[in-house]
Amino acid sequence: MSDVCDPFYAGDLEIVGRISTASNLTLVCEIGPDGTVRETGRSPGARLARVSDASDAGVRVVYKPVRGERPLWDFPDGTLAGREVASYLVSKALGWTVIPETILREGPLGPGMVQRWIDSVDNHNERGVRLDLVDLVPAGAVPEGFREVLRAVDGGGAEVSLVHADDPRLQRMAVLDVLLNNADRKGGHALESPDGGVYGVDHGICLHTEPKLRTVLWGWAGEPVDEDLLTDIGVFVKALPGEIGDTLSEHITDEEIRALGKRARRLLNDPVMPLPRSSRPIPWPAF
Repeated sequence: MSDVCDPFYAGDLEIVGRISTASNLTLVCEIGPDGTVRETGRSPGARLARVSDASDAGVRVVYKPVRGERPLWDFPDGTLAGREVASYLVSKALGWTVIPETILREGPLGPGMVQRWIDSVDNHNERGVRLDLVDLVPAGAVPEGFREVLRAVDGGGAEVSLVHADDPRLQRMAVLDVLLNNADRKGGHALESPDGGVYGVDHGICLHTEPKLRTVLWGWAGEPVDEDLLTDIGVFVKALPGEIGDTLSEHITDEEIRALGKRARRLLNDPVMPLPRSSRPIPWPAF
């Protein structure tokens, strides 16, 4: 049960910026420490410039109002906001902290998805440059600790390799994507936090009944799933017909819940990461 004293659940949202690269309306908001709008004493333009900085008071969140969603013909049921919440509930039920806490609540533009903000590690700072969890390198020059997904040509005509970290935290995200049937795991949706966590964001087109897995995390394709993850999935499968399924039914259809259970059981029966099955196994753009 949520803590009613936490402003995340009911505090007034102050819009301080917009993520312009998102395909649907995605806003950055702040909530004062007492649940009220935090007075900045700055112009709106100055607040927008502060979006990338850590908030000095209150709670920072991502807010995606339902009214800002672009309808998708192949996801006609429910809302994208509801699918984001359902994806978080699956991650939580598995005992995995892959998706930041995500709820459906009112905001300045009506009901929408609200998700706790995740600060990400700056890999391009004064201490030097290192690769992001998902990145591009010169073709074939795959560094130690990374896996190659594919080779392509970048916007400048140079041959490059798409790579991702060979990291168990990222591998757990890849397994979750199989369960969620994530149709849009871009490189920019995998965030490494200063607290040592790896978080996935943007789960609006997940949990379809038909196979739609599109991801940049194909580096483990055809390899066994870790036993600890399979144990968690086994517990989840047994619990799905009860309270977990009832909670998910507020956001996705019964058919989609059954398909989720089927994917989980399939992974238990054949505990191997799937191979790409379509002509478009990677979302575009990849970042």
